[in-house]
Amino acid sequence: MNEPQTRCGFVAVLGAPNAGKSTLVNRLVGTKVSIVSPKVQTTRSRVLGIAIAGEAQVVFIDTPGIFQPKRRLERAMVHAAWSGAGDADVVALVVDAARGMDEDSRAIVLQLKEQNKRAILVLNKIDLVKRERLLGLAAEFDAAGIFDRVFMISAERGDGTADLLAHFAAQMAEGPWHFPEDQVSDMPMRLLAAEITREQVFRQLHQELPYAATVETDQWQEKEDGSVRIDQTIFVLRDSQKAIVLGKGGKQIKSIGEKARVELEEILERRVHLFLHVKVRENWLDSRQRYNEMGLDFDA
Repeated sequence: MNEPQTRCGFVAVLGAPNAGKSTLVNRLVGTKVSIVSPKVQTTRSRVLGIAIAGEAQVVFIDTPGIFQPKRRLERAMVHAAWSGAGDADVVALVVDAARGMDEDSRAIVLQLKEQNKRAILVLNKIDLVKRERLLGLAAEFDAAGIFDRVFMISAERGDGTADLLAHFAAQMAEGPWHFPEDQVSDMPMRLLAAEITREQVFRQLHQELPYAATVETDQWQEKEDGSVRIDQTIFVLRDSQKAIVLGKGGKQIKSIGEKARVELEEILERRVHLFLHVKVRENWLDSRQRYNEMGLDFDA
C-alpha cells in the first residue's frame, strides 16, 4: 500500500492592525505562538506558527499589521509584513468584519493587486456583525478580483476555523515537512518568554506606554527540581516610563510578572520562577542591533 503523501507550505497572514491575525494563528496552531493585545502593532516581527492537518504541515507567517508607517520601527514592521507575503505559497488577508473596508485594508488590497498576488479573504469577528452586512462586505472585497475564496470566521470563538485550516492544507504542495511534528513555532523559548512578558506590559499599560517598551530574557536557568528560573529586563525610553512600569511600591511590575509567569507555566508545562527588572535604554528605537534581534530591517 502506498504511504500517504506528505504536503508542506507557507501561508502569509496579512491584515490591518488589530484584525485578529495573531489570534487566528494561535487558534489554527492550537497553542500560543504569537502575542495578542488590544493595542495595535503588537506583533513586531514575523512569527512562524506551525499546524498539522492530516498529512499536511501548514506554516503560518504571522506578520505585523500593515498601515501607513511614520516612525522607523513602523516602517521596519510593515516591511517585514510584505516580505512575509513575498515568501509565502498562499496569502490570506484577515479583515475585521466590524471595521469593514477601512483605509488600511483598502491599501493592502491595492498593493496585492499591483503585485499580481492572489489571496484568500478571511472575514474575522463575524459574531459582531449582521449576516447581510457580511455578504455586502464579501462582495465589496471580491470586486477587487484577487480573491480565490472567502471564509467567514471568528478566530476568538473558533467558528469556521477548521474549514479554513483544511483549505490551507489542501493548497500545500506535496513534499517533506520542514519542521518536526511536535514543533509549533520557529521562535526560541527565550524569545517567546520575552514576548509573553511584553504582552502583559502592553495589556496592562497600553495607555501609558505607546512604543516605549521592549523585553529581553537575560538568563534561563534549568533547576534540579525541573522548574526554570527566567530573568528578564523590561527596557523603556525614559525614567518617567520606568516609574509607570514599576508602579507604586512595585505593585505594577508584580502584576505584570504574576500574569506572565502563569502563562509561561501553561506553555512550558512546569514551574517558572520569573524575575523582572526595569531599565532605561534611551535609544533602543534607533539601535540597529535591537532591530537585528527582533528580525527587522533597520534600513527599511
